[in-house]
Formats: sequence, C-alpha cells, structure tokens
Amino acid sequence: MSLEPGLVDANVLVYAANRSAPRHSAASRVVQSAFDGSATLYATSQILCEFYSIVTNQRRVEKPLSAREALGLVAATSKVLHILPMPRQGVEILLELLRRCPVTGGDIFDLQIVAAMMANGIQRIYTFNAADFQQFSELEVIVP
Repeated sequence: MSLEPGLVDANVLVYAANRSAPRHSAASRVVQSAFDGSATLYATSQILCEFYSIVTNQRRVEKPLSAREALGLVAATSKVLHILPMPRQGVEILLELLRRCPVTGGDIFDLQIVAAMMANGIQRIYTFNAADFQQFSELEVIVP
C-alpha cells in the first residue's frame, strides 16, 4: 500500500496494535507502510505517549498491554515513524490556534498535534477521528 506522507494519529496506532479491533486491518495497512518503507509517516512524542496510555489502560481497551509490551511497540514504531519536534514556532502556532479555536479540556491535545504539524510543514493526517481535525482547512484529513 503506497501512502502519501502524513502524520499518524494515536488511534491508528491503537487499532493497528489490536488484532481484534474492527479497524485493525485498515490501521495495520497504514502502519505497515512505514515499516516496509513504502511511505514516509510522522508522529509526535505526544502521539506516542497517547498510544502508550491507551493500550495500557483497561478502561480504554479490552485487553490492555503490559508496560513492557507497550514499550516494545512504542520503541519499534518510533524507529519507522519520523518524530516531529515542537519548535518555538510551534508554540506560537498553538497560541494562534487557541485564539482561533478556543477549546477546553483534553481538546487542547489535538490542537497541539496540529501546531506541531504546521510548524513542520506536514499537511496530512491519518486518523479515525476525522471530526477532531475537520475545522482546520489547512489539513488534509484521511480516514484509512
């Protein structure tokens, strides 16, 4: 499967790691394209932390992974995904996004992802939560 370069959201990583998830096949194809080198895919350290948090939390997944299992997946995944930094410009972009879209609570984390993408010139995101990113006309949101 050949994909255009883009950022992979945490939910894609979660579904790829869970063989019994209904979206496993689609998510797995996206992640596998990074492993086989057919696509240049990105993540942020925040996304890797979100992934770790979800897959080890029994309230979020039916069969949580142990810390050791999750660490192994994060380590393997971080070797094939390009991890975007959050430069100073990204913080300024985040502040501007907050002025434009004054979110509250946990919604700040999606804005932080968008700010990191914009600061690094990434315009495409692979996610199953398209509604979280539809308000950003500068992004191409792809549901696998």
